[in-house]
Amino acid sequence: MNLVLDFGNTRIKAAIFEKGELQQDFVFNQISEAQQSLLQLPNILHCLVASVTAQHQVLVESLKNKFPVMLFEASTPTPLKNLYKSVNTLGSDRLAAAVGAYSLYPNQDVLTIDAGTCIKYNYVNQQNHYLGGAISPGIPMRLKAMHHFTHALALVEFDKNYDKLTGCSSTESLLSGALIGAACEVDSMIDRYRALYPNLVVVLTGGDADYLSKQVKNRFFAHPKLLLQGLDTILRYNLEK
Repeated sequence: MNLVLDFGNTRIKAAIFEKGELQQDFVFNQISEAQQSLLQLPNILHCLVASVTAQHQVLVESLKNKFPVMLFEASTPTPLKNLYKSVNTLGSDRLAAAVGAYSLYPNQDVLTIDAGTCIKYNYVNQQNHYLGGAISPGIPMRLKAMHHFTHALALVEFDKNYDKLTGCSSTESLLSGALIGAACEVDSMIDRYRALYPNLVVVLTGGDADYLSKQVKNRFFAHPKLLLQGLDTILRYNLEK
């Protein structure tokens, strides 16, 4: 069985795969919590770790005592041809999500939208070339930014039940601007890509995908574990080489 880990900006996600099939997944808020749980796992043969922070090193050293661990880096081979101009600055989460979408929809124009701390757009063409995309602030970041960069606007918590277009109070106006505004951005980005690629497949994933899926008008496929699936695809690709 394979173990894959994704160290994000806010949480650590992990999953166990066997022959490409997801068997179990985990979410941790602390490294110590992940360490205690993952070191107890039996029958792990290989492990791949992706991280957008530097916080993974302690856990990686612990895991290396139990099974082989590979770190997903810019130089790690993937099934996609990477045409991104600044490969060394490409976040592992962006490429892993794109590989996950490729594993589900190969040889197609695919736009992957990963809604987390940031909203990340990743485009792969029919030739399975990763070309890049866009990055914008995620919903909680938008709410925090309006509070941080103004004198009078309050810090409002992300309300995943909010759906009003017209905010009737300052709190509702902030929610409408951040939440409905993010959904409108996603819809507009999809429209622009579909104007260029009429047969585009859109895949939505990430922690805030559940909210956006209720607000976005365009058609899409939702895959909550897409990034983890991408990491397992990358791990198996390297083991088979």
